[in-house]
Amino acid sequence: MIKKYIFVALFSILIPVFGSAAENAKKPEAVATEIDELLTPEIGGIKQFVQIKTNDARKPVLLFLSGGPGSSMMGGADAFTTILKDKFTIVQWDQRDAGKTLKLNPSPTQPSVEQMEGDTVQVIEFLIKRLNQKKIYLLGSSWGNVLGFHVVRNRPELLHAYFASNPVVSQLASEKELLGILKAHFQENPLARKELASVNIPFKTDEDLFYLRKWLFYKDGKKSVTSDDFRNGFLRWSKTWSPVWNEVMNIDLPRTLKTVDCPIYFFVGKNDIQTSTDITKEYFTKLKAPKKDLFLFGSSGHQIHHDEPEKFQNTIVQILDSNTAVN
Repeated sequence: MIKKYIFVALFSILIPVFGSAAENAKKPEAVATEIDELLTPEIGGIKQFVQIKTNDARKPVLLFLSGGPGSSMMGGADAFTTILKDKFTIVQWDQRDAGKTLKLNPSPTQPSVEQMEGDTVQVIEFLIKRLNQKKIYLLGSSWGNVLGFHVVRNRPELLHAYFASNPVVSQLASEKELLGILKAHFQENPLARKELASVNIPFKTDEDLFYLRKWLFYKDGKKSVTSDDFRNGFLRWSKTWSPVWNEVMNIDLPRTLKTVDCPIYFFVGKNDIQTSTDITKEYFTKLKAPKKDLFLFGSSGHQIHHDEPEKFQNTIVQILDSNTAVN
């Protein structure tokens, strides 16, 4: 239940599983025009699931980096890729300790941001080799931007462009802003007022983040977050992921990443209070890039690809067509 509410979590794959990266690279399917594969290359010392779908392998590659951490976009990807699949080879990846990768082999070590950043680069290099590409398009959703901006900063030569959807920009400031919004919204609710008053930012305990997310989701209409099941599920998630999220709280892109060397496009939900819209817009204004743009989604919160899937996809296609015309 926890993954339904904390972050993007969509599951169910009904296609065959193939072998390792080394084995698969030798197969004729690697150069086939049509591809529908669920692969398990070795990434970061463990097997990790990578799904590739295309009707023409010559199309540019678009890799999605799911939100979370600990969640998967793979199972429900058709709901927000029906338009994109006509233009791209679509790739979904279940990260370490998430989705099918977790079921196959849990991470032998406590996941960290640095470790998963390394995983991301390896996945991109695997795709470039397997699909005979020079570069790919990369899209990060929420937490996925922690990984995506690492690639933008350190390996921009791997990317045609980067799409930052509801990005983590300055999460400490964003969490403080969120706490203020929730306190104002729930000032007439005694339980919410009490629990939110106990929240420390930076977080000192797992319950600090729990209370913040509980009342955020309650505000969004998810009343079942008051149940014991939600609480227990969240605290189970925290055992793996709260150390990672505490690392994320130290990210401050306006201070550490002022210039990027690849085209970058921000997708911002007007109603997103989980990763502050205002903070993202201010960062976009100051960021230097060879090409950049920001698209505001007026009917979206923190999950643009769910809230406005058609506009989400058409915007990406518009960017692709514009860049192709220029080149």
